[in-house]
Amino acid sequence: MIRRVKTENGWVRGLPAADPRITSYKGIPFAAPPVGENRWRAPQPCEDWAGDRLCYDFAPAPMQPPPVIEESNIYTREWQVDPDLAVSEDCLYLNVWAPAQGQTGLPVFVWYFGGGLQVGYPSEMEFDGERIARRGVVVVTVGYRLNVFGFLAHPEITAEAPDAPANFGFLDQQAATRWVKRNIAAFGGDPENITIGGQSAGGMSVSAQIACKANEGLFRRAIIQSGMFASPYPSLFGLNVPLADAEERGRRFFEEALGVSSLAEARALDAQTVLQKGLAWPGMWCAAIDNVFQKRSSNDWFSEPERVVCPVMMGSTDSEFILYPEAADEESLRRFAQAVAGEEAGRFLSCFTHPATEESIRAEGAVSAIDFAIALASRRTRGGAPIYSYQFAMDIPGWDHPGTFHSVDLWFFFETLAKCWRPFTGRHYDLARRMCDYWVNFMKNGDPNGMGSDGEPLPEWPVLDPDAPRRMRFDADPKAEDATPSPLMDLLLSRAER
Repeated sequence: MIRRVKTENGWVRGLPAADPRITSYKGIPFAAPPVGENRWRAPQPCEDWAGDRLCYDFAPAPMQPPPVIEESNIYTREWQVDPDLAVSEDCLYLNVWAPAQGQTGLPVFVWYFGGGLQVGYPSEMEFDGERIARRGVVVVTVGYRLNVFGFLAHPEITAEAPDAPANFGFLDQQAATRWVKRNIAAFGGDPENITIGGQSAGGMSVSAQIACKANEGLFRRAIIQSGMFASPYPSLFGLNVPLADAEERGRRFFEEALGVSSLAEARALDAQTVLQKGLAWPGMWCAAIDNVFQKRSSNDWFSEPERVVCPVMMGSTDSEFILYPEAADEESLRRFAQAVAGEEAGRFLSCFTHPATEESIRAEGAVSAIDFAIALASRRTRGGAPIYSYQFAMDIPGWDHPGTFHSVDLWFFFETLAKCWRPFTGRHYDLARRMCDYWVNFMKNGDPNGMGSDGEPLPEWPVLDPDAPRRMRFDADPKAEDATPSPLMDLLLSRAER
C-alpha cells in the first residue's frame, strides 16, 4: 500500500481511510500562509519542508465565527456540529483521497465548499471523499479564504497589486487547482483530466473559475450544484460588485471599523480583531468585478466570450431559491407586470388568474432562480459544450420534516449518508449510490451516463436541449423528466435573452 507521496515541496504521509484501499492525506499546504504581509494578497508559493510531513488531520477552518449550536438551526443539526471549531488565518491547505494500490491516470475531482463565501470549511463531515475515491477517482477538497479575509478590496491593495486586486478566495481556489495540476500525478491522478465542483457558494466559485480565461487548460469539466442564479424578478442575488464600490467599502472599513489609515496598519492587526470587525460591518463581503480575474458576475459565466468552454453538470433541490412577484393583489400585479414585462405586460398577466390574490400570485408566479439560470445558460450556449441538468426531489426523513432544503443533496452525491443523524432507509442509500455513480461517470468522461457500481446501466440522462429540454429528477425512482418552461418562464427567458 502506498501511504507516502513526494510533492513539489516535500514528502507527505497519509493514513488509511475506513477502507484501507484508500489513503487520505489531510492538511497539505498548497501556498504560503496568508498572514502578515500576505494578508489580502494573492496566494504565494509554499516553502519546502524536510522529512515527512504527517498529513493525518485536517487543517483549521478559514477565519469565521464559531458555529452556533442551536436545535432550531438546521445546518448545525446537520453537520456544523462542533462548537469548538478550530479556525486560523493560516488556512491554505487541501486534502486528498487516493487509491493506495499505486494506480495511475485516474480522473481527479477538485471540490470547493459552500457557505456564502462567509463561512464553511473542507473538513465538514459530508465532504468525506472516500466513497468517490473507491470508484477510481482522486478526490481533492480545498481550503480558501472567506469573508473579510477573502473578499475585501481597497485602493491601496489595487495600487500594490493591480494584477490581483481582489477576490483572494477565488485566487486561492485557482492556486489550489494549479497545485493539483502540478502534483496530482504523484497520487495516481491524471493532471489532464480534472473536474472542478462545488455547491452553493462553492458552485458560484466554480462559475467564477469557468469565466476566468486564465484557467484555460486547467480543468476539463465542471459541476455547479445550487450555485448559479439568474433573476427574472428583482432579487437579492447581487453577490458581485464593481471594484470601485468594493474599494470604497474597504476604505471605509479601514477607517471607521479598524481605525487604521494604511494597508500596513491593517495587516498588522490580529486576525480575531479583523474578523470581529468584519462580521459587524453591514452587508456581506462579496466578489468584485475586478476586470482581472473576474470580468462579469459569476452567475453570468455563460455569457463570457472568453470563458473556459467545457461540459457542465448543474442543478438544484426542488424547493430552494424560489422567487415570487412583488405583488399582493390585482392592482399591484398589474404594476409589477408593467415594470417587469413592459410592452408584454398583457402576456405576463395572462399567466395569472384574475382577479389576482396574494395566494394565487405566489402559486402562479413562483420561479426558481436556479432553473431560470440553467435554462438561460442552455439557450445562450446552444450547440456548444453539453449541459446536464438535474433536480433533487427525494423525501428527507427526520422529526423536523425539512423537505429538500438547501445543501441536503450533499449527503447523497458524496454518498456519506451513514454520517448523518437522519433515519435514512434503503431507498435513500440506493439513490445516493446512483447519484455518486452519475457524478463519477461525469468526472471520468464528461458524460454521466454509463454503468453503475452495481454493474447495471444507469437510466439515461439526456443532454439539456433548449429546444426540447429534459433533465434528471432524483427521487426514489430517478429518471429523466420534461423540463419545458412554463409560459411565464418562457416569457421571462425570452426577455432575458435580448
